[in-house]
This record gives sequence, structure tokens and C-alpha cells, in this order.
Amino acid sequence: MSFTTCCTVMLGGALGTLARYLVSLLALPISRELPWGTILINITGSLVIGFLGTLTLADGCFPVSENTRLFVMIGLCGGYTTFSSFSLQTLDLLRGGAPVRAALNIVLSVVLCVAAVAVGHVVAARFNAGAVRIAQIDIEEDA
Repeated sequence: MSFTTCCTVMLGGALGTLARYLVSLLALPISRELPWGTILINITGSLVIGFLGTLTLADGCFPVSENTRLFVMIGLCGGYTTFSSFSLQTLDLLRGGAPVRAALNIVLSVVLCVAAVAVGHVVAARFNAGAVRIAQIDIEEDA
């Protein structure tokens, strides 16, 4: 771990957090019944990590530096995706007497995010000689 790597991840996290804030603001008008901003953020973040994780493998067709992968997968996606917000909003729905909406939030978020990672991986694998991996080093799986 170098100072440059730490700064790279920090910058990615800051940009991801800003993107999360902006998407949340844009989604406010449609987020009356469900937290659509959080759902959309988690789906798009899952798509990005699945796509870029597969596309940019060191032994693939489009390799990038490990710092670039850490910038996107740990920094950008880590700052952008919102599992803690998802958990809080789900609890709030439950406490507010909306168990069906809470369950819908859980199902939509989990199923669509796993599907988005899979779609991102499949699309990138087509560009990257059929790559079967997404993560290249252990830390990338903690994004």
C-alpha cells in the first residue's frame, strides 16, 4: 500500500459519493413509495463493478493499472453504492408499518444488483476474450 494508492482510492470515493448525492437528488420526485434513488444507485454501481472488474483484468484484452482498478472498484463504487442507506431505508419502511414495501425494497435491491453485476460481467467478458474472473486481488472483492 502506497500513499499514491491511498490517494487514488480516496479520490475515487469522493467522486463516487458526489455521484451518489446527485443521483439521489434527481430521484427524489419518484421516491415517494420506495427509495428508488438508492435502488438505482446500487444497480448501476453493481453494473459498473461487474463490467469494469471483468473488462480490465491484467491478463485480459483491456488491462489497466491496479491503481485504476482500485480507483473504480474500491473508491468510486465504494463511495457510490449505498448498502447502509438501503438498510436504514428498509428498517424505516418496516418501522413505518410497510412490511410489503420493505420486502419489495429488499428483493428489488438484492436481485437487481446481483443481476446487474452478472450483466456487467457477461458484457465485459465478450470484450475481454471470455474472461471468467471479476476480482483480480482480494481487496477488490471488498468494494
